[in-house]
Amino acid sequence: MGSLEKKLWDFAEKNGIDVLGFAPKSRFDGLQAEYNPFSIFPEGETVIILGKRICRGSLRGVEEGSNFGDYNMFGHSWLEDNFLTIVCYDMTRVLEDNGWEAVPIFPNPTEVLPQGVPVAEGRPAPNVHPDFDYAAVAAGVAEISFNGLLFTPKFGSRQRFHMIITDAVLEPTPVLEKSICDGCGKCADLCPLQAISKTDYKTVTICGKSMRVANIDYSRCAKCKNGAIPNRFTSAGKPDRVAALCNRTCMEHLEQEGLIENTFKNPLRQSEPWALDADGKYAGKIGV
Repeated sequence: MGSLEKKLWDFAEKNGIDVLGFAPKSRFDGLQAEYNPFSIFPEGETVIILGKRICRGSLRGVEEGSNFGDYNMFGHSWLEDNFLTIVCYDMTRVLEDNGWEAVPIFPNPTEVLPQGVPVAEGRPAPNVHPDFDYAAVAAGVAEISFNGLLFTPKFGSRQRFHMIITDAVLEPTPVLEKSICDGCGKCADLCPLQAISKTDYKTVTICGKSMRVANIDYSRCAKCKNGAIPNRFTSAGKPDRVAALCNRTCMEHLEQEGLIENTFKNPLRQSEPWALDADGKYAGKIGV
């Protein structure tokens, strides 16, 4: 490990960064310009992906159906907008203090349409919003699960990410070889709106890693009253489904099967899960 990598890892440990990975520019070859971080910084050499965990307790109120607002803050908006943004900014300063340019990037949804016109022929229209799913896999920190969410070996889906593009050449993090999601299909089984297909799926390949991802009807997810949150940036964007019934079921399964590292003395799910239909009416308890 080089001295700069050590400084970044030491910073991460001291500042509560739970996930960190480095992806070289070559891993983004062929990615469309409108999703490619190097459209923003063509002289860059490395993408850094950094993440903070979603504390499992922030999901307790959703799991019990008793409190949704605190997850929305501690697990979603505050975590992205404040806690993670501050450490992303401060890590950018570490790179600058060592003589390297660094571009901090917020995880805006790729579905946001361009908000300008190209400044020159052959340039993508602003604003370019990098594909964080692609980048997280390329940086070796995550895979895309059957449920369509990013899973890390330590937390499963319980984290948020920011990105830094830098002209520093950093030792790449190996792309994950092991599979975290075992494709059990329980996310599809328990979805009250039947938005997730258990049999219809696509294979997504990034940097040689192939992942089986279910075809999901996100228009149904947008109506979900079971912990999903509408996309706060654009109605065209995917809803946030980390706290939704489908993914809470994933989290319970990952913990019980020992597929992730961060586990607990007591299970997440302590009774049969509740469910509401698209109109917000009680749909009964759904057995696992």
